Amino acid sequence: MAFRMPAEWEPHRATWVAWPHHLPDWPEKFEAIPWVYAEIVRALADHETVNILCHNRGVAGHARAVLDAHVVRRDRVTLHDVPTDRGWLRDSAPTGVLDAQGHVVLLDWAFNGWAKYSNWQQDAGVGPAISKLTDLPREEPCLPDTGTRLVLEGGGIEVNGQGLLLVTEEWLLSDAQVRNPGLNRVDYEQIFHKWLGINRTIWLGEGCLGDDTGGHVDDVARFVSADTVVVAIEEDSNDGNHRRSMDNLRRLEAAARETTSGSLKIVRLPFPRAVFMDGDRLPASYTNFYIANGVVLVPTFNDPNDRTALNTLAALMPKHQIVGIHSVDLVWGLGTLHCLTQQEPAQL
Repeated sequence: MAFRMPAEWEPHRATWVAWPHHLPDWPEKFEAIPWVYAEIVRALADHETVNILCHNRGVAGHARAVLDAHVVRRDRVTLHDVPTDRGWLRDSAPTGVLDAQGHVVLLDWAFNGWAKYSNWQQDAGVGPAISKLTDLPREEPCLPDTGTRLVLEGGGIEVNGQGLLLVTEEWLLSDAQVRNPGLNRVDYEQIFHKWLGINRTIWLGEGCLGDDTGGHVDDVARFVSADTVVVAIEEDSNDGNHRRSMDNLRRLEAAARETTSGSLKIVRLPFPRAVFMDGDRLPASYTNFYIANGVVLVPTFNDPNDRTALNTLAALMPKHQIVGIHSVDLVWGLGTLHCLTQQEPAQL
């Protein structure tokens, strides 16, 4: 098998999301969340097809009403009756890759609720459901020796489409929320090479504070082009994200010095001010943006750094429209725009 995971800015056939229905993800805030989703779908539907998984007919009816209230163009939006536990499709939906002929294949990693939550059995069925809806082939990556399915989540892997991948040690190599017991750094690099076409893995340290996934990279560093990566930086030395972010910056700078296939440019993005709810620190980060066909959706937090983040990304991706999505309520679910979306690559 020769697979390549395309970069997020490469052409999509569609974006997949799951309409929110799990009230405990947003305690006392859930009523606002469908309206945020409607804004997300409205912005995406101007640029590409959006497929929405709906837990049941009642959820689908509510989704139609909210989408219609936001005057979302319905010619590019399709609702599908697929049950889910929660709505974070970046992690429960399959990862789209291209085979040697440029055909799309869905890599359906095993999903176990981030090795933390017990309500994941319906989410584990999202991969087969999407494969059936799209008529795309589905592969279940397994360990070669045991045949055990690999547990991975899309929010933990970030690629430039040309053989380079970002990942954190906290997510895969720490003793917390262990996905695949016994696997080490070399094992994972071999897995990335086989299934994603990765020639070089850059290991960052930790994710951001408040991240309950155990260190997903999409809250701390993202590619915006094949040779440019943005990294979230907390300048306040009294903030817990300062040490983490400076360590990640140093690792990226070291990787850039070692790059032989061309220069790797590193651009800093600020963090917003710390966002709390009921005393809990939330994983508010501008790097949780989502790149679709011609548009980039960026979480915003009613913070002065919103403008800095939006302007920085606009300068780095001048061919894309940059759209801010208010995410103060959304992040109470411990994720924002990248976490809730999953792209389906276009076939070459």
